[in-house]
Amino acid sequence: MESASDHAQLTGLAIVALAALICGMVMRRFNQPAVAGYILAGVILGPSSLSLVDDRETIRQLAELGVLMLLFLIGMELSLRGFRAVWKIALATTALQIAVALLAMLGLGRLLGWPMAQVILLGFVVAISSTAVAIKMLQDIGELRTRIGQVTVGVLIAQDLAVVPMMLIVGSFGGGRTIGFGALVQVVLSLVFLVLLIIYLSQRQKIRLPFARLVGKSVDLTPLAGLAFCFGAAALSGLLGLSAAYGAFLAGLVIGNSTSRRIMIHHTAPIQSVLMMAFFLSIGLLIDLRFIWDNIWTVLAVVVFITVFKTALNVGLLGLLGESWPSAFLSGVLLAQIGEFSFILAALGVGIGSVTPENYRLIVAVTVLSLVISPFWLETARRLHRVALMGVTSPRETLRLTYGREASALVRSTRRAEGRVTELAAGAGRWLSGILPLSRGKADRAEREDRTARDPSASPGARMKIGMTGARAGAARWLAQVLPRAGDRPEETRDDPTPEPEPSAPSRGSPAE
Repeated sequence: MESASDHAQLTGLAIVALAALICGMVMRRFNQPAVAGYILAGVILGPSSLSLVDDRETIRQLAELGVLMLLFLIGMELSLRGFRAVWKIALATTALQIAVALLAMLGLGRLLGWPMAQVILLGFVVAISSTAVAIKMLQDIGELRTRIGQVTVGVLIAQDLAVVPMMLIVGSFGGGRTIGFGALVQVVLSLVFLVLLIIYLSQRQKIRLPFARLVGKSVDLTPLAGLAFCFGAAALSGLLGLSAAYGAFLAGLVIGNSTSRRIMIHHTAPIQSVLMMAFFLSIGLLIDLRFIWDNIWTVLAVVVFITVFKTALNVGLLGLLGESWPSAFLSGVLLAQIGEFSFILAALGVGIGSVTPENYRLIVAVTVLSLVISPFWLETARRLHRVALMGVTSPRETLRLTYGREASALVRSTRRAEGRVTELAAGAGRWLSGILPLSRGKADRAEREDRTARDPSASPGARMKIGMTGARAGAARWLAQVLPRAGDRPEETRDDPTPEPEPSAPSRGSPAE
């Protein structure tokens, strides 16, 4: 017999799924990635808002599986053969991004007294970009299949490859301030094995998995085989003292370069979508709105600094490595946000004590805002680039050319809204004046009765009808402005059964005046 706690857990999971679905659809409606909707759902359901999710342990466990599936998916979708065309510029750009970010955090850490573990982790966090958001923006602007898209995706692939070594390095600190010699040897051997595996897979035909013939194209066995391969490799990696995510990534890399790649991606996609939803929703549950509000200027300053810093760094590196400046500019802007792997690195840092809980909340807040503003920053940067090509130097003129159209539309909308509110308020006032008493006291009552006897239209019932007529007139004028004009739909305007009434004599002036 099911207990009340079982029903509560099922209800909680149902609320989580419904909220994630609604927020994901809303974000898609505004041409934003669905992952932003999952984060928003976590914020709404979390302790900072409605506090509807109490069973965080279940969500956390699903989120950990989502991390493994995310790395497994990235490994499967990596096209090593397509990466060959831009591998030199991609690897060089990624290496320089990480180096400059580490140097910047090292200088900042010296000033603020940060331990080396925190300096390295923050350098990694700043260096990587979001694969999901960047590819979505490339699709929106139609540059995914161009040279700009190839370079941008190449850099993203190189960053994804660098995430696994980053996790190994961060995890090797083990709560200490420096990395031990044994852990350093382990990281180096892991990197060497990863590089050799990539070289092996990229230089030969697609491999055939041992279970491919037995599984075939079975709808039941194929996703189960994929999950077993992913979690089995993750467990083996953990037994060897390495990160479980490292094993999941290697498993995806092997399947992605096998003959079973297409069918495996197709059958495991629904499971991956659900677990990735749990991962991003768990990030939303961790967002502390009170912390953001109390440190709003710090959060905004860090977001703006990192966005501008990464844009300038990416544009400069790509330009120096031989890309044309227009191409380098657009690719640099596309890579300006902080990536979703920053959440994983930050959580790993908290687990080993390299990052304080307050700094972890700051990293989560900055990363989420960076992902959200990426499309707006892309549009702003493209407009500023066009203004710069026009030779405009005045700050006022630059601002007008960049967002003058949106500002004018906002002013016009505000004025229309004020006018409509005024009309509705006037109509409501006329209606209220018709039903409220005009005066108090016996003398006024007697005078009103005498006035009613002389003029029946001055009675409260008649005045209420007049007030309602005025309110309908105000509403009709407002609807006439909101709905299409007469030139757009002449039949509806001509056949409108509620014409604006002509004001009667009592509404313009009463015996009381």
